[in-house]
Amino acid sequence: MRKLLIIGSILLVLLVLTGIGGLTGLYFWAARDLPSFKKITDYNPPLVTTVLDRNEDVLGYFFHERRFLLESTELPPHVVQSFLAAEDSNFYHHEGIDISGILRSLIRNIQARSIVQGGSTITQQVIKSLLLTPERSYERKLKEAILAYRLERYLTKDEILTIYLNQIFFGAGAYGIEAAARTYFNKHAHELDLAEAALLAGLPKAPSVNNPLRNAAGARSRQVYVLERLLALGWITPDEHGAALGQRLVFDSGSDPSWRRGAWYLEEVRRELIARYGEEKVYTGGLTVRTAADLRHQVAAEKAMRSELTALGKRQGWRGPIENLAGTAADDFLLNQQVDMGAFLEGAWVRVLVTNVRTDGAYVRFGPYHGWMDVATMGWARTPNPQRAPEDVRPIRDAQQVLEVGDVIWASLSTPDDIQVEGVDLEAVEDVGSNEVAQALLGKTWELALEQEPTVEGALASIDPLTGDVLALVGGYSFQRSHFNRATQAVRQPGSTFKPVVYSAALDNGYTAASIVMDAPIVFTDAATRETWKPENFEGRFHGPTMLRDALVKSRNLVTIRVAQSVGIPEIIERAQTLGLRGDFTPDLSVSLGSIPVNLLNMCEAFSAFARDGSTVAPRTILSVHTAWGDPLLEQDTQITPAISAQNAYIITNMLEEAVRDGTGRRARALGRPVAGKTGTTNNHHDAWFIGYTPYLLTGVYVGFDQLAPLGRLETGSRAALPAWLAYRQEVEEMYPVQNFTPPPGLTMARVDARSGLLAGPGWEGDTFLLPFISGTQPQQIASSRRDDGRGARPSSEEDLLRQIF
Repeated sequence: MRKLLIIGSILLVLLVLTGIGGLTGLYFWAARDLPSFKKITDYNPPLVTTVLDRNEDVLGYFFHERRFLLESTELPPHVVQSFLAAEDSNFYHHEGIDISGILRSLIRNIQARSIVQGGSTITQQVIKSLLLTPERSYERKLKEAILAYRLERYLTKDEILTIYLNQIFFGAGAYGIEAAARTYFNKHAHELDLAEAALLAGLPKAPSVNNPLRNAAGARSRQVYVLERLLALGWITPDEHGAALGQRLVFDSGSDPSWRRGAWYLEEVRRELIARYGEEKVYTGGLTVRTAADLRHQVAAEKAMRSELTALGKRQGWRGPIENLAGTAADDFLLNQQVDMGAFLEGAWVRVLVTNVRTDGAYVRFGPYHGWMDVATMGWARTPNPQRAPEDVRPIRDAQQVLEVGDVIWASLSTPDDIQVEGVDLEAVEDVGSNEVAQALLGKTWELALEQEPTVEGALASIDPLTGDVLALVGGYSFQRSHFNRATQAVRQPGSTFKPVVYSAALDNGYTAASIVMDAPIVFTDAATRETWKPENFEGRFHGPTMLRDALVKSRNLVTIRVAQSVGIPEIIERAQTLGLRGDFTPDLSVSLGSIPVNLLNMCEAFSAFARDGSTVAPRTILSVHTAWGDPLLEQDTQITPAISAQNAYIITNMLEEAVRDGTGRRARALGRPVAGKTGTTNNHHDAWFIGYTPYLLTGVYVGFDQLAPLGRLETGSRAALPAWLAYRQEVEEMYPVQNFTPPPGLTMARVDARSGLLAGPGWEGDTFLLPFISGTQPQQIASSRRDDGRGARPSSEEDLLRQIF
């Protein structure tokens, strides 16, 4: 018996040693090729880069995986507990491996004769997600357990939980708890209530299958499971459990603003970020980018450009329907058309099918709705002819000249601010899809107006001249139609908007605002080609002796050319480059009339010298860039470059104020504030410009076809570009107090005779101008009196004529 006991003990010891050896061997076998922890301890998942405007409103996102980084300690207890209840209730008590959980899953797997349950802890799930393959095998599970145990020696529980909550997939393209909260409830993760947190905690098991936006029942089942677990664990009370179960969840995926508003601005920022940091960093780095954009400005600018380009497109004439359908094709169009009545009632256009045309208008259909389009809304729809302005053509008075049955055309509400539907107060209606409202809408014949998408394009750039902050940037009619940014990527001839550069150089080369230059015909012959150039003023007339002030205010080409010839083209080019203009400047007199292509934002930069103190400011779109952890990568300071004297800048501004009061920019007077500005129109009306500014805001507008073509007769900078400038500025102007341009020291104001440019004496009967001069350059000679007695009265002292400005 004793012998058997000894043998048994020896066998037991051998068995234990063999087991230990086996386990040790198994451990070393499984651990022989374990991956490094570095990928986890240096956790750096793909994160969303967030682009903000200057007021912290979201402009857009860049990402490959929609994930926002946050720490588990930022979440309220009920959110964390929901995930622990769903996945690993013993998380804060085990060392990476939950033995009881493993035994439970082992029993389940044996019963099912396959691996149907993993029993993984949160730590193991982090290991599986970041270091191992998702395959289901006992070898992988053993490696997972070893790594989980080791990981808990390196990281704290909160750090592991942070990685888990940021790594897991929730369906609908959402990675991590923050992205899930935004995707399903349009709120931040720390704002989730118990019912919402329980629903999200139940998703990671099968995120695509239980996506609540597509499978509400599946998501609800998982939510109930999580709430039951929370109650069983004693982490919530029965009352809290009942309230969460009874709560009606409101799903709101929100609207990702990316590429909706401010699309051209966002694209400009994207290109600049990629140039600095590379595409991978931009799309996975979780950067926070604060821009100079102001969405109030941006929305107003986009609306203004779209509206004015549409108006210009109508002035150019009717290009015809989108298409013409007949028979079953017309029936299919109406049957398959989805009409967003909410957007339609707010002013969005809709495609309609013409079903009957009469002289006085046309009946149309869109989806299940009926409409009438009166011929009065088609008055603009003439046959396009760039040689004839709308004023030259009688309005259309017969709808049959414009439309045919089967035409598919764009239409809008003809009176969007005065919509009446019998029995329905549309302003009080929240759901236009309700049965009652739907029936009322179906029974109405909608009053519509004919619309047309323009083919002409344009751009608007608006900057703060003090800081260079680009507040708004619009690159065309529609970003969806074309991503090409005509404010920064297009280079076009600026025409007469270049003239202030010429006159600025002239002021430093012996000219003053009162200098007299001859406005008369001039002909140049190229010695090499023998070709002649005979420039003309826009209106084709000559005005004889002309004051420099008048030449800029009235945009006289011939005076500008004579001034440029006198100053010298090299001097003009140097001044342009000093003001920051980047173009292929050739030593040709046509440079003075804006023949060298530049881009709109660059022209705004040059004009900033006039709006400021003579120094230029570089346009700035990005203010700062920070990493996902808040560390600064970039702080973009204002970049100022000395260019011209403050006196020179003020004199140009003063003359450009006169161009708005009494010259080509007079439409801008409607702003009702002190404004300086210059129009520009190129040969054959190919391009139209207007750059106008106040001391606090400088805005430029360009309009033209992408492929050079005439805009149409009379489509000058004043008519084609300035209205968009004005429409935008009228929307944002109330953000700023009224400001006048402040003259710098070193200027003398003198009243001069409008014809001779000489000093005007007291009681002067002719036209006069009060003009600024760089002190010492003002006229010294007094003009002859024009009184009937012809006695040439003289002032008693020079103080009667001059006023020093300090």
